[in-house]
Amino acid sequence: MLVVVWEYLARDGRIEDFESFYRPDGPWGTLFRENPAFVSTTLMRDIKNPRRFVIADRWTSETIYEEFKRERAPIWRELSERGARLYESEAEIGRFDFID
Repeated sequence: MLVVVWEYLARDGRIEDFESFYRPDGPWGTLFRENPAFVSTTLMRDIKNPRRFVIADRWTSETIYEEFKRERAPIWRELSERGARLYESEAEIGRFDFID
């Protein structure tokens, strides 16, 4: 299992737009669900800083995730550009696997 974890700082006045865009039923979730190797997305908001978010995307494998990114590169870029208007910073915290 691959879990890609991202951290974002939403722009002032754009928190609701950010949440709509990155929630599981938003545009990214819709794109990801096109691939059967996608498992889920979890959007989390910081309790102390309502502009700070963490997103965890789960995939069955890193190889399939990377292949999907390449195959869907045009829409991936378009969504990335749209999303960039909603946040001040974006960082991939890391890629993780579950330990049984």
